[in-house]
Amino acid sequence: MDQDKIIQYGDELYNALITRQTIAPITERSPEVTIEDAYKIQHQMLKRRIDGGESIVGKKIGVTSKVVMNMLGVYQPDFGYLLTDMIVSEGQEIPVSEKMIPFILKKDLCGPGLTSADILAATEAVMPCFEIVDSRITDWKIKIQDTIADNASCGYLVLGGTMVDPRKVDLGVCGLVLEKNGELMHTGAGAAALGSPVNAMVWLANTMGALGVTLKAGEIILSGALCAMVDAKAGDSMRVSIGGIGSCGVRFV
Repeated sequence: MDQDKIIQYGDELYNALITRQTIAPITERSPEVTIEDAYKIQHQMLKRRIDGGESIVGKKIGVTSKVVMNMLGVYQPDFGYLLTDMIVSEGQEIPVSEKMIPFILKKDLCGPGLTSADILAATEAVMPCFEIVDSRITDWKIKIQDTIADNASCGYLVLGGTMVDPRKVDLGVCGLVLEKNGELMHTGAGAAALGSPVNAMVWLANTMGALGVTLKAGEIILSGALCAMVDAKAGDSMRVSIGGIGSCGVRFV
């Protein structure tokens, strides 16, 4: 794809974010778009956000669990970036969600060639989190290239109040309970994210490292969903509890 098209689509996605208006799928208008092209479009969208005053505070992995793959019709992981304007306070009112365990890094990670042991050694703490998933693509008619270009469909994130040493909890088997308005909606486990959130982190660090991108000390890294996404309407409240780690709540308007 030529540079003019990359800039055009990146700018369209940025404008869609600002105006809250969706755009037609990129893969319908430019079927030739590759995954590499999609990441370039993502970078153009990010450039516009950074030029507007936002800063990168972390990274995220998307589409790591089979249940989310089946919901979206996208069958491989991708990655995106977390920016300052995405972070909201626990309990703040916002729209649609996905549950995960974010990692807080105490030192830089740059693949390829990193292992699970490297990830744990570089992680200061893990904590419960909601990601508010949002798509700038009309009717969620997305292929992998569309969601990559759209910064891995990330909207906002809400961090819980507890931080836990990842060496003191088995992240592969920790159980998850999601409640909506006090009713049990889903259960899950750490194994939903590529077998373990640590495995998802290995994938991210090595994939981004091969592209020359480092996971930096102090960044928040979202490690992937542990259960299915849940729709929300005005007035809904949700709480996620993750065994050995803690809980996080959010309200929707």
